[in-house]
Amino acid sequence: MTLTRRITLGLAAGLALAATSTAAFAQDWRARFPELVYAVVPAENASGVTERMGPWMEYLSKELGVKVTLRIASDYAAVIEGQRAGSIHIGDYGPSSYVRAHTVTNGGVEPFVSMRAADGSTGYWSVAYAKTSNPGTKLEDFRGKNLCLVDPNSTSGNNVPLYMFSKMNIEPEKFFGKVVNAGSHENAVMAVQQGTCDLAFNWWNSEEDSNLSRMANKGMVKKEDFKIVGRSDKIPGSPYAYLTSLPADLKAAIRQAFFEAPTRNKAAFDKLTDGKSPGFAPAAHADYQVTIELQKFVDSLRRRSGS
Repeated sequence: MTLTRRITLGLAAGLALAATSTAAFAQDWRARFPELVYAVVPAENASGVTERMGPWMEYLSKELGVKVTLRIASDYAAVIEGQRAGSIHIGDYGPSSYVRAHTVTNGGVEPFVSMRAADGSTGYWSVAYAKTSNPGTKLEDFRGKNLCLVDPNSTSGNNVPLYMFSKMNIEPEKFFGKVVNAGSHENAVMAVQQGTCDLAFNWWNSEEDSNLSRMANKGMVKKEDFKIVGRSDKIPGSPYAYLTSLPADLKAAIRQAFFEAPTRNKAAFDKLTDGKSPGFAPAAHADYQVTIELQKFVDSLRRRSGS
């Protein structure tokens, strides 16, 4: 086919119109969402979260072309309620809290990525810490002692431990001297350090990538003062979830920013992950079927206890 001047001009005009339409469409979501709210529940103190997350917020703001504001929530329930109200656009969840959010919002949130471990895999464990000086070596040795759990919507700090105890035919309220809700993973470790609790559950990826190692790196505790006396089966990776109702092109832009972070801004990504992750893996609701079953178990416990 021979291109005449008229055809060439027509093609150019069509391409220009398509480009203009695409740009206008992209601009449309930015006009509707001039600010995105990103919520996280701290496993550490608020100043530590701000320092670690600040560069990440700057990176996302630059990549998306709108302001991304960090909201440090008091607990997972606050993130869930914020997403149900539509005031939180991106939530940083554990598996159990995500499943709870998906249920409460009737599918109003959807996971899009989870963090990879250092070896590229996804998933993590719940571990029980005791002081190295404690003679106990397994969970059964702590009858009558004090147990620290964390946020009721935490997977590794609350729900998985309860499931582990159920399989062992242990009723925590009867087996332990006291069951304490420490609030955060960091608080749970400090409670063991200070003797308030003899046993505490926490998240763990590896010896060099855990809440305990993060605290040790900040000089808050010494790793050698603690030992692991219980470990769960592997848990699905903690998902990041955005509102299902967000425009498709905005969701695509968010996913792209996350996936490209290790190369687009390695410093910000390493700050977020303590330099322990190579990047993100895709996530979907179907990945959390085992957690849905876990949530049903926890709900049945709460119904039996009347809480």
